[in-house]
Amino acid sequence: MSYRIGIDLGGTKIEAALLTPSGAFVTRERVATPRGDYAASLAAIRHLVDRLERALPTGTARPTIGVGIPGTMSRRTGLVKNANSTWLIGKPLDRDLAETLARPVRVANDADCFALAEAVDGAAIGASPVFGVILGTGVGGGLVVGGKPLTGPNGIAGEWGHNPLPWRDPVADPEFPCYCGKRGCIETFLSGPGLAAHHRHDTGQELDSPTIVSRAEAGDAAARASLDRYADRLARGLAHVINVIDPEVVVLGGGLSDIAMLYDAVPARWGGHVFSDRVDTDLRAPIHGGSAGVRGAAWLWRADDIAAGLHWVTPDEGPARERS
Repeated sequence: MSYRIGIDLGGTKIEAALLTPSGAFVTRERVATPRGDYAASLAAIRHLVDRLERALPTGTARPTIGVGIPGTMSRRTGLVKNANSTWLIGKPLDRDLAETLARPVRVANDADCFALAEAVDGAAIGASPVFGVILGTGVGGGLVVGGKPLTGPNGIAGEWGHNPLPWRDPVADPEFPCYCGKRGCIETFLSGPGLAAHHRHDTGQELDSPTIVSRAEAGDAAARASLDRYADRLARGLAHVINVIDPEVVVLGGGLSDIAMLYDAVPARWGGHVFSDRVDTDLRAPIHGGSAGVRGAAWLWRADDIAAGLHWVTPDEGPARERS
């Protein structure tokens, strides 16, 4: 068994953590992301790894390294695509990191890392399939089957945020433009900015999503109505997911996963849209919270990979075995 390093390469910060073979945190480090500077981002990751490895017990083998990014690696080109950290787009990030760190590095979408963390030893431990949802500045998702992330041939499995909101009411669910170039994407309804935009449309109030939530919890009628509409939209969006992949557990993540009423309100509503006589899917709050990104990245290397010695393969020795 080996120690693992997980890295969460975000738009504003890069966080890295060293985990024991059993998954306990040894130490964590974070630095500001060098926004817009690809070379500096690689250097920052190298700096973090160097610092973490100082905490290793003497004689310990080098840790495996997994990295979560706000995008994905294209299987066609081997380059980053779909990243809102735009300076990563078109770069061979996994290969560049492998050269920088002198070992193979597994790179995955940050929502996949979140879902993996909660499936391996979090809120959905032992369940399969698991759908992990990110409800934050954007809306994303990751799918874990049998303890492994399922990415698909296009590397976009779980990207439900850029589908249209299902069973949309043209009056109650007005369409707003999405940054992807389309209109009415789920992200424009269920992200934090989406919640704020629809509250502004309905009330004329210029409030951010945390303020809407706090006002709703304090009894403000307009804010409560906005959260009620949000829960109904989330129920419809997740019902669509259940109809397609039938997950055993759905775990919510991101800042909006802290809205307590969702865990009763959404399951109470999604049954009317699921093509089944009953819905046995569980909706659960995350256990790892802000730690899920680095934990899931670390779990991209599983015990069987480590036992096979894959972490000893260096870029100079040829390509690593095919990624799972």
